[in-house]
Amino acid sequence: MKYVFLFLIGFLMSCNAQNAIYDNLKEAPIDGGLQMEDYWVWGSSVIKGDDGKYHMYASRWPKFLPFHPGWMVASEIVHATSNTPEGPYQFEDVALGSRGAQFWDGRSCHNPKIVKHKDTYILYYMGSTHPFEEVNNNNVDDFNLSSKWCIAARWRKRVGIATSKSPYGPWKRLDAPILEVKPDSYYSFLTSNPSPLIKEDGSVVLLFKGRSYKEDTIKHSDMSIGVATAPSFDGEYTVVGTKPLFSMEHLGEVEDPHLWSDNEGFHLVAKDQRGLITGGKGDGLLAHSKDGINWVVDENPRAYTKTVKWENGKTIKQGQLERPFVFVENGQPTHIFFATMDGPGGFGNGTKTWNMVIPLK
Repeated sequence: MKYVFLFLIGFLMSCNAQNAIYDNLKEAPIDGGLQMEDYWVWGSSVIKGDDGKYHMYASRWPKFLPFHPGWMVASEIVHATSNTPEGPYQFEDVALGSRGAQFWDGRSCHNPKIVKHKDTYILYYMGSTHPFEEVNNNNVDDFNLSSKWCIAARWRKRVGIATSKSPYGPWKRLDAPILEVKPDSYYSFLTSNPSPLIKEDGSVVLLFKGRSYKEDTIKHSDMSIGVATAPSFDGEYTVVGTKPLFSMEHLGEVEDPHLWSDNEGFHLVAKDQRGLITGGKGDGLLAHSKDGINWVVDENPRAYTKTVKWENGKTIKQGQLERPFVFVENGQPTHIFFATMDGPGGFGNGTKTWNMVIPLK
């Protein structure tokens, strides 16, 4: 199946069409979202439960580990609640934690995306494992991207799901991922960063990040974004076509895609890794679709920048602003959530991370 992309970048960047996110950003509450002492917190996804509360699922890992790549070996998915979408969210429980090196997701669970179909909550996530001892305070000085832990944990990253009848769990996890790697493909090295959209008929469109092996070594390629489909959330997932939606060879490198549907149709927001689409490195981009598979970049594609206006009157360029998540209620986008970091930029230069939220007009 061919993908339809209409990217006339020069023309689109000059358009004045209203942007559904950028033109509707309000001030960010300083006490909104989720932060946890002694933990790095990252990447949230929110759903409204039958109890009327707002349920957030987010990644966390202990701060004795470096932020990057600590998540590869020690991330767990936690559940927090709030009476309002803005929060602050209060920790409830660990939804998905470590369960042993023998499981495909036994060491790390990351990148949660929560959806619901009928009476079932479905938590999509990335899982990984490694066969070595755990990283602790005694051996953490040996832990880095080129260490044995990260070499194994990175290429073992896969996409999976867990299900529950309640947002409080318990969660039923699968013994195998739903999206494996494929030799000689753009996802031969790993699959990660799932973003599902369940249609009215129960079928699923799933965007994911892939990397391929590079030159038959342990090195990996730049990021690509692909799309898979399934007849139901618990059905077989099949990658559509052989070429990615976004890659360095096609349009530009994109990360953190998030799908949602509202009264206007299907939409995508993602981080423009190198700024090749929006013109700003790390800025957000918007695209839309009629079927969730064929995507067109919006006429005015920039969804956000790292510069945030806070309700205390300050305007700050965040060190990092990633993992965009658009919350929809009653058919309308009402909030956009981000994982963010303080500091001048760069994963090694921050002292604090949290999940923040910006209301939309």
